[in-house]
Amino acid sequence: MSNKLALFDFDGTITTKDSLTDFIQYAVGKPSYYIGLFTLSPMLTAYTLKLIPNHIAKENIITHFFKDWDAEQFQELAERYSREEIDKITRPKAMEKIRWHQEQGHKVVIVSASMECWVKAWCDINNIDLISTRLEIKNKKLTGKFATKNCYGIEKVNRVQEAYDISQYDHIYAYGDSRGDKELLALADESFYRPFRG
Repeated sequence: MSNKLALFDFDGTITTKDSLTDFIQYAVGKPSYYIGLFTLSPMLTAYTLKLIPNHIAKENIITHFFKDWDAEQFQELAERYSREEIDKITRPKAMEKIRWHQEQGHKVVIVSASMECWVKAWCDINNIDLISTRLEIKNKKLTGKFATKNCYGIEKVNRVQEAYDISQYDHIYAYGDSRGDKELLALADESFYRPFRG
């Protein structure tokens, strides 16, 4: 058994678009999505100008679209999106690299700031481990908040180290596409920034 670890960011690295925006459009429809963006535009502008952090912006988006949704119905919708829609936005070169790592016997893990609920079923189908952000549920409803820290930046490294004894791996690969992956890429013996584009 190989003792090599391959860590992949998800959005933008494996996918051609952000799964959060893709899922919201799937869940509420494009008209409601764009109305929501208009409503959220002051907050999104502040995020673009780096006046508010990533996790606050994302929680505001989740709260706006999904707060008080029935958790069971939301989970069913998220799993259906995961099984039926994600393959439509994956990069062929990224999937080829994942398959290559699997053929070598490497442990393949997606480390993503996206929500577990709409990524996990796809990961299960593809035999990939998942470390991601989870949504908070209270009284069987979504609160709009996170149940975990946003899996972004240094939190990606923290979560990998919590889940795996990285000292047991003699080689670590990492793939990412944004500043949120900087620390994850630094963890690896071999790191690849935006390797699947073009």
